[in-house]
Amino acid sequence: MSESEYLAFVSPITDKIFRFSKRFLVSREEAEDATQDVLLKLWKSRKGLSDYNNPEAFAMTITKNHCLDRLRSRQAQNLRITHENYHNCKAASLQTKIETSDSISLLEKLINILPEKQQLIVQLRDVECYDFKEISKILDMKETAIRVALSRARKTLKTQLNQLHNHGIKKN
Repeated sequence: MSESEYLAFVSPITDKIFRFSKRFLVSREEAEDATQDVLLKLWKSRKGLSDYNNPEAFAMTITKNHCLDRLRSRQAQNLRITHENYHNCKAASLQTKIETSDSISLLEKLINILPEKQQLIVQLRDVECYDFKEISKILDMKETAIRVALSRARKTLKTQLNQLHNHGIKKN
């Protein structure tokens, strides 16, 4: 793979790698470092990338493993799993932007109380839009287990949202 082919491959997935890293690592700086480390690993293995059926899934697997290694390291003992969802509403009014931001913030908090596997599956499926086969490869899980975990996670989120709204808790 030439330099231009490598750049064409990593350009569209760099943000996904960052967001997935951010799912594991709290700080933006840690996620940025992890993203750079993954891109370097991909660069070093660029000649073999074409051997994979799905190089993007391979890149996400490298990202997952790298982040888990960082979490296991002594330097990262204080890191926790979190999520930050980037949403851009260019044409929306200020009120709509505030409401959307509050909704995203609330959903982020609810996702963060899910079990770790469910958090990762929701991130990969609903945020990054990976299919079940790709998620299966990335997380090394059976597709049926992923479907069950995703269903449970969505049910939990729906129940929690309904409870919050039924008890009159304001988003603001």
